[in-house]
Amino acid sequence: MERTMLDAYVIEEIRRRERRKERDDRPVAELPVPRAPSRPTRRNEEPSQDRDRGVVIIDYSS
Repeated sequence: MERTMLDAYVIEEIRRRERRKERDDRPVAELPVPRAPSRPTRRNEEPSQDRDRGVVIIDYSS
């Protein structure tokens, strides 16, 4: 009976798949994420693009 060796690439691919399977089988903790509080909106409120946003000027020359 003659034994043949697998190519190094095939052996490495088998190891890579086994590691990936072990990693995927690990339990994952799922944390509850709180929802952002919703703002009450007015029916006649214009989109926020029309509001005055103000201007900030930073003078680096001094």
